[in-house]
Amino acid sequence: MNEPRHDDDPEPADRFPAGPLYVPVRPGPSACAARLFRTPLGGRTAVAFTSERRLTTALGAGHAWVRLAEGALRALTAPLGVTVVTVDPRFTAPAPAPVTPVAPRVPALRTV
Repeated sequence: MNEPRHDDDPEPADRFPAGPLYVPVRPGPSACAARLFRTPLGGRTAVAFTSERRLTTALGAGHAWVRLAEGALRALTAPLGVTVVTVDPRFTAPAPAPVTPVAPRVPALRTV
């Protein structure tokens, strides 16, 4: 059985983009940390984009990023138990708004 060449194969085996990706990061005091996200089912995933425009469209302008190869991103997140890399997610939910504490309506009982 002959193995199909990638240019002849309608669905190539290697589905990862070639070259460095745009990876969102969180700047820290001494270095940057790759941001991790949640999948719709709650699993953790690393996220990367194939262009700065796609990153900006999904996460907003002014978001910090670094260029990393997909293998380097996997190597960074594997020790954290993150094995999924999502490339060019089409939907991202906004960060949750901080919850302000609500004063109780019922007065607290006093102990004597």
